[in-house]
Amino acid sequence: MASFADSITRSRVWRSFFRHGMPDNPLDRSLVMTTNVFFHLHPVKINLKSLRATYTFGLGVLTTILFVSLAITGVLLMFYYVPTVERAYGNIITLQTQVPFGQLLRNLHRWGAHLMVLVVVLHMMRVFFTGAYKPPREFNWIVGVVLLILTLGASFTGYLLPWDQLSFWAITVGTSIASYAPVIGTPARTIMLGGPEVGQEALTRFYALHVMVIPGAIALLIALHLWRVRKDGGLAANDVQD
Repeated sequence: MASFADSITRSRVWRSFFRHGMPDNPLDRSLVMTTNVFFHLHPVKINLKSLRATYTFGLGVLTTILFVSLAITGVLLMFYYVPTVERAYGNIITLQTQVPFGQLLRNLHRWGAHLMVLVVVLHMMRVFFTGAYKPPREFNWIVGVVLLILTLGASFTGYLLPWDQLSFWAITVGTSIASYAPVIGTPARTIMLGGPEVGQEALTRFYALHVMVIPGAIALLIALHLWRVRKDGGLAANDVQD
C-alpha cells in the first residue's frame, strides 16, 4: 500500500514539472514551446537576416550574461565586505591577500563591470546604426537608454566601495561636478552623499544603491526589454541588406 502511495506521489511530482508527454504529436510539440519559459521568450516568427552573427554580434546576450556574472560575484564579495569607513578598505586587502581566490573574485567583478559598460554602449550603437529603434520599437529604445544609465550608475556607485584614496577622491570630484547641474545639482549631491562631504553616509548610500536598488531595477528592465523584443516580432532587420 505504501509503495502504491509513493508511486502516486512521484507521479504527481513528475507531472507538476512535466505537464505533457513526449512531443510525438502536434499538440505536445506546441505545448513544449508554449509552456517552456525559455522557448516562449522567442517570437513566433523571426527574420532570418537578423540571425546573422555579424548583425548583432550577440551584444544583448553578452550584456545579460555579464549582468548575471556580476550578480553572482557581487553576492560572493558581500560575504567578505562590511560597508564602514573603518573596515571597508581592510576587507578588500584581506580579500585579495588571505581569502582563497579572493583576488580572482574581485577581478572578475571589477573587469566584468568595465566590460558590461563597454558592451552596453556597443549594443546601443548597434541598435542605432541598424535603425532598430524605429517604430514600433520606440518604447524598447527608451528602456535601453534607461538600462544604459543604470549601468553607468552601478559602475559609479561601486567605485566608492573599496574606500581607498583613488575611489574617495574620484567620487568627491564626480559629485562636485554633478553639483553644478542647474536646479537639481546641489540637492542631488546632498542626497547621494548624505551630507556635505564623502563619508560614512555616502558609503552606506552608495552600497545600498549598488547592491540592491540599481541591480533590482536592471533585472526588472532586462525582463521588460526581452519581453518587448518578443512582442515587437524579434530583432529588427529591415535595414539589413542581402
